[in-house]
Formats: sequence, structure tokens, C-alpha cells
Amino acid sequence: MTHSPADQQYREKQAGALQIGDYLFLPGDGPAEEITHIELEHDDFGAPALILVTTLDGGSVRIAIGSSVAVGEAAVVPDDDALPTEDPATLAEPVPGDAPEGGTPDDAPDGGTPDAGDSPAEAVPAVVVPPLPAVEPTVSGSLMPSTAPDPAQLALIPEPTDSPEDVVAAAAEAHPGRNGVSVLSERLVKGINTKSGSCLRDLSDLAHDLFIELRDPDHALAVADILNVLPYDGNRDRWMSVERSLALSSFICRELGQAERAEVYDQLLQAPDTIETDPFKARIAAKVRQRGLNEPNLYDKEIFRSIDNGNRDAEREWRLLRLETLLFLRSHGGSNTLGVGELDHRIANELEAVRA
Repeated sequence: MTHSPADQQYREKQAGALQIGDYLFLPGDGPAEEITHIELEHDDFGAPALILVTTLDGGSVRIAIGSSVAVGEAAVVPDDDALPTEDPATLAEPVPGDAPEGGTPDDAPDGGTPDAGDSPAEAVPAVVVPPLPAVEPTVSGSLMPSTAPDPAQLALIPEPTDSPEDVVAAAAEAHPGRNGVSVLSERLVKGINTKSGSCLRDLSDLAHDLFIELRDPDHALAVADILNVLPYDGNRDRWMSVERSLALSSFICRELGQAERAEVYDQLLQAPDTIETDPFKARIAAKVRQRGLNEPNLYDKEIFRSIDNGNRDAEREWRLLRLETLLFLRSHGGSNTLGVGELDHRIANELEAVRA
């Protein structure tokens, strides 16, 4: 015996959170079917669009990524031989006013039950909780391993001996007369608020100026480390400044021969990639992230347009953005389309171009 979805217990679940082992109500009035396979389909712009679900009986259904669907539990269908052997009259009570087959309510004896003929009373099926899936959803792509550095690795980042404001002031004193550094440092020495996105951006810009413009890796690292120790708080706008700082610090340390310290910065930069606990959502995020690494925006059109127009200032600004992207890719260890060697070569070229 089966029940329609209206008769079974169900709850709504986001399509993107479906997992193998869930019991999904397909269109129609059938019972919930167990999910055995999940695939993700993207639209023409590369964004996740459809989820293709296959059930145990071979059925399939397409679900929009942002929609909600009804999921429930498996209903056990009892065999006829497994029905209780007691008198059917003890399994089902008559509903007042309903006539048994071949008679009327008045045909039943007083205090008894009407004859149900050859139709045994139907037992209410038991409901069992489906087991957790033995394996995680099988979609292409794999989760990145945990990238959180251990305490011994974090110890490679030196503890600050001065306040953040003093670190900024020392960097400014080392380069007097530099307008860019002076403007940024004047704002920062008044007080550094790590909850302020604009303050974090100023710190990141100062570290980049110290290394790219002034070729001062020591002060650049000291300023960057004010940001590098900040954890990811879920705010992507603030994290972008920390991310830029970590990628720059990783490159500087490799240039200085401090490979182990550079690896710590790489791990800190990649840590937010593994915070998603839902396996299916994590896989979607991993696929989107890998696509971004494989097809980065390197601002080729903008740079060529600036060259054609003879606008050196605009060309330099676009090249700085390209350099930041290359540093980010290098901190991720490259991608399927840009290897480490190619990235090192391109970073060297961009540094030479923007420093000219």
C-alpha cells in the first residue's frame, strides 16, 4: 500500500542541499523515492542552474537550483502474508454512516461490526528512518583538504613587537617624501580598526605600495601581517583586503627564500574554501571556485585598449589588477590552465611593467 505525499510526513528542503539517500517526492501522487545519484548542470554563463536527480527505481527529475522540494521518509509496504492473523474486526473500526459492501449500516448487528466480505482491513504501514548515505554525493570535482595551518606553522609568522599604528609609522618614516605612503599612513596612524573595510583596504594598499613601488619587502611584510592574522568572518568585502595581503605576503616570502612561511600564508588564504559543512554545497562551491581559477580575468582587453590609446596611467592600473590576480593564483598553487612556472614568469613580467 502507498500513500500520496499529502498523507505522508514530509518537509521542504532546498534543492541544492539534496543528498544521496534522501527520499524525494516526485511530481504526482506517488510515494517518496530514494535518491541514488545527483548531478549538477550549469547554464551557458557557467552558473549552477539545474540539479539532475536519479532515484532507486530509475526515475529522474530536473530541479531548479534555487527551488524547494518535498522530502520525506521511506514507507514500508507490508506483504499480504505478513498481515496480522487476528480477526480483521480488531484491526479496523467501522466509520459511522459508511455502508459495508453489499449492505447498509442497518445490516450490522447491534454492538458488532459489519461483514467486510473478502476485503481484509488494511494495516497502517510502518515508517522507518532512511539510513545516512554510505557515500557523499557523486558529482564531478572533489573537496579540497583542510588547509588550516597548525600552531607550529603559525609560529613562523613573527609576533609583532609594536602596535599596528607604530608598524605603519615606522614604514612611513623609512620612506619620507613618498606621497602615496604618506597619505595612507596619515590615515592609519590615527587608529586602525580591523572591523572597518576601508581601514583594511588602506593597509593592503600600503603593503602593496611598499613592495611594488618602493621595493621594501621587510616593511611590506610587517604591514601585511597586521591583516594576515585576521580570521575569515564571513564578510567577503573585508576578506578581499586580507586575501590580497596574504597573496602578496606569500610571494614576498618565496622571493626571500622563506618557503615554509609562504606555505602558511597560502593555507590561511585557502582556509575559507573549506568552511562549508554541507557536502553538496561544498562541491558546488568547489566547482565554481575551480572554474574561476581556470578562467581568471586577466584584463587583457582593458590593457590593450589603454596601450592603443596611449594612456599609460590606465594601463598601469589595469596591470596592477592583473598582478593581484596572478598573485592570488600563485598562492593557490596555480590551476589547470596556468601552472606555477607560467605564473612565476607572468608575475615577473607584470612587476617589471608596473615598476618601469
